[in-house]
Amino acid sequence: MHFLIKALTFNIKYKRMNWVLLIIAGLFEVAFAACLGKAKEATGTESTYWYIGFLVCLGISMGLLLKVTQHLPIGTAYAVWTGIGAVGTVLVGIFIFKEPATFWRLFFITTLIISIVGLKVVSH
Repeated sequence: MHFLIKALTFNIKYKRMNWVLLIIAGLFEVAFAACLGKAKEATGTESTYWYIGFLVCLGISMGLLLKVTQHLPIGTAYAVWTGIGAVGTVLVGIFIFKEPATFWRLFFITTLIISIVGLKVVSH
């Protein structure tokens, strides 16, 4: 009985870790989008460094997404990953690149966040 409880506890912790890794993968998606924006603004060697940052963040994001889809449903994992990337990229655009924060942009970002949380809640 003790072994069964320990195995179930490990499985729950392992599943949580996949969600943590998925969130980290989404944050790296935001980072690679931000690197593209900064590379567009930069010139010369600085631009090259931003493109290298883009490639590094892209690799990490995709690698983590690949890992978590081995344990989480692909549809849910991909939707959460892209949702984090979309929300994060819009926020980076607003706060870093001074893009407009209109009512409708914020409204739809809010509905996207609610949808991401909903997918997490209904996933098994």
